[in-house]
Amino acid sequence: MTISLKIMTFILLGFSEYPELQVPLFLVFLTIYTVTVLGNTGMILVIRVNPKLHTPMYFFLSHLSFIDFCYSTVVTPKLLENLVVEDRTISFTGCIMQFFFACIFVVTETFMLAVMAYDRFVAVCNPLLYMVAMSQKLCYLLLCALLVAGTYMWGVLCSLILTYSLVRLSYCGFNTINNFACEYSAILSLSCSDTSFSQMACFVISTFNEVCSLLIILASYGFIIATVSRMPSKGGLRKAFSTCASHLTAISIFHGIILLLYCVPHAQNSWLLVKVDTILFTVMIPMLNPLIYSLRNKDVKDTIRRLIYTKLHSLYVKFR
Repeated sequence: MTISLKIMTFILLGFSEYPELQVPLFLVFLTIYTVTVLGNTGMILVIRVNPKLHTPMYFFLSHLSFIDFCYSTVVTPKLLENLVVEDRTISFTGCIMQFFFACIFVVTETFMLAVMAYDRFVAVCNPLLYMVAMSQKLCYLLLCALLVAGTYMWGVLCSLILTYSLVRLSYCGFNTINNFACEYSAILSLSCSDTSFSQMACFVISTFNEVCSLLIILASYGFIIATVSRMPSKGGLRKAFSTCASHLTAISIFHGIILLLYCVPHAQNSWLLVKVDTILFTVMIPMLNPLIYSLRNKDVKDTIRRLIYTKLHSLYVKFR
């Protein structure tokens, strides 16, 4: 591994080409990040305080909220800093660490959504088994824990491989990253050594993760559709749809962005698309997920109302 002394720091260009937008963008991203933090931590709190939500679905949802909170926190504070300061540098170590943790949470979320699709399959296609599973039996709780642990472990493994593929390269000459975060292709473009291994590693891992997660999701919803189509009553159809609607919305946004920005051919000058991609993944999706699950979920909304009522009532009693 060889790293030129000139390249011990990188410069994140971010949105510096739009100086007149720095303050408005700062306010917009600060608002979004605040909503992200409050939404995801609030979701975790709501799930913990309501025993009715101590089910496999909400167990997975609490981890999805944790992943979204961590992922956004890895990138957004540096983005906000670079919008208000002139010095937009980041150390080589800091850049690599930012990519390492961001990669963990992206891969983990990819498979967490797939695990949640399997959970929806169990809930709709095997409701009796799901009711047994919700009775706190050790075997199903262990299965849930193993599925969650597996997604984190796979995320760490993929991130280690991709991070190693970056660290082993030599960097010299240009040190400007045309993005607001240390995104893989942006770091790779600064290398002055052979990047064929890194490109192949990224292609293989990205393709494998996307194909495997989509196959799990499509298979789960294929069985769900087949089961729902045999339901005689409209009430059953409506209940099945409400069970899956939030998750379908979340996976449509997440995988829709991936397929749109990486599978659809576009112009050679793609840095703007890369920036948009990074914005959507690191800023927008972590904010949207808790909103999707809270606005479409009666149990979550009822718990939030009770928490607000309890807090207001305690304040009223305190200051009477």
